Amino acid sequence: MKAVAGGDQGCALLGDYSATEDGLNDFAGIGCHTCHRQVRPASPMPSPHRNDSGNFFLDDNTQCGNFSGPCRYGPYRYDEDSPNSPPHANAYSSFVKQGEFCGTCHDVTSPIVNGVPVKTLILNSGANTGIAFPIERTFSEWRSSVYGDVLFNDGLADNEPGTDLGRFGRTCQSCHMASSTSPDAFACMMTDPGSRVGNLPVHEFVGSNVWVLGVIKNLYGASIGRADELDLSISRALEMLQNRSATLAVTLDPFSGPGNNLTARVRVTNLSGHKLPTGYSEGRRMWLNIQARDANGALIFESGAYDASTAVLTEDSQVKVYEVQQGMWNAGNNSCEIKDAQNRKTFHFALNNCIAKDNRIPPLGFRGGSNPEIQPVNYTYPETTPGSGVLVNFDDSVYTFSVPPGTPTPVSVRARLLHQIASKEYIEFLNNQAAEHGFLSENALCAPRVLGSGPQTQTRAAFLFDQWATSGKSPPVVMEEQMQSTSAH
Repeated sequence: MKAVAGGDQGCALLGDYSATEDGLNDFAGIGCHTCHRQVRPASPMPSPHRNDSGNFFLDDNTQCGNFSGPCRYGPYRYDEDSPNSPPHANAYSSFVKQGEFCGTCHDVTSPIVNGVPVKTLILNSGANTGIAFPIERTFSEWRSSVYGDVLFNDGLADNEPGTDLGRFGRTCQSCHMASSTSPDAFACMMTDPGSRVGNLPVHEFVGSNVWVLGVIKNLYGASIGRADELDLSISRALEMLQNRSATLAVTLDPFSGPGNNLTARVRVTNLSGHKLPTGYSEGRRMWLNIQARDANGALIFESGAYDASTAVLTEDSQVKVYEVQQGMWNAGNNSCEIKDAQNRKTFHFALNNCIAKDNRIPPLGFRGGSNPEIQPVNYTYPETTPGSGVLVNFDDSVYTFSVPPGTPTPVSVRARLLHQIASKEYIEFLNNQAAEHGFLSENALCAPRVLGSGPQTQTRAAFLFDQWATSGKSPPVVMEEQMQSTSAH
């Protein structure tokens, strides 16, 4: 007998997908008050609870200085007669400028029920750490990097020196909410042109999720009046992926000509303030596509081939895929299993309790190599200097392949770094789970609530599968591309 669907199924949400954010529409996503009423907890939550997974505190006071509340907290102290002062209750907070502010949502941990974690982390040795399973750790990755060394850039002072990476670090906000350089920038109030230049963080909040933004635009952009804004968010996400996330370098070993092997060396360097890729682990991946062609353009070698029509990534013997693979511990086999009995990859977000692989590239100055929550797994990143405990922020890959006799030279080698939000295996897993376990369609699940858009007569997984199938199958983004050629022989 199925339990009556309620808040745990999302059936208590009010509104609809295609409605605007005005009024009581829970489908509108994160609103201003979610962040700007957040306050620093007076003390850490009692163990094993954590100040993460959306466990934040909102100020519900009805008085805010001389205003009737609630307070909206921000990084400014306004004089009463300041032309920049917003037309609502406001108060200064140093907390909104700190990485910990973002960490309340950007670390995700197995739920704590009756004081006990639902799942605890089991190492590949079989040892149960007793640590609540670390589902996502973007904030912890940042905190363990040089970017987290915010000696002065920590939001505690009114006027802080400019950031100097390696000395003062960078907060999450400094990358994902960079201050506007436009003289036309304004917030609540129209102010003199140029008055907010360099003193008004743009609420971009973009990361790497280009594909889903496009899906939302196609489905609801017109009805919610946000098509232009979604296009802008897509362009900003692409800019971050392609200009601020990684660099790629390719070198070729000396080549003795056709009939011999050619070796290409590829280095990927992480420019971000956390692992690359980071965040939502299921289906998210980054990989290297290496192609070698002769002087006429004929393909003679490829690693990491991707078929856009089928969304299949060929995992050849030399392929390098950067990802975290979480699984379920099988005590009988003493292994972390990431596939089911049908050899299909599994993505049990709430049931996973072990990490089979984590070769994602560390950020600069990463000191988490011995921390079981964020350390590399089944992969090794060397220390910058022996004994320093600081891991390098780059990864080197070597590709060796034969060049057939008579191949027209020179041979060119092209390396591309690609990023994908949702793999085929992940989307199919969700759809298969819904079908195999008899999940109900949206409106049947949540009756008597009836939605006028979105899944409606489909399961949520089937609806997602259809969007995936009709919108490019989560096409990968080319982050970087480099090419090198041999000398002609």
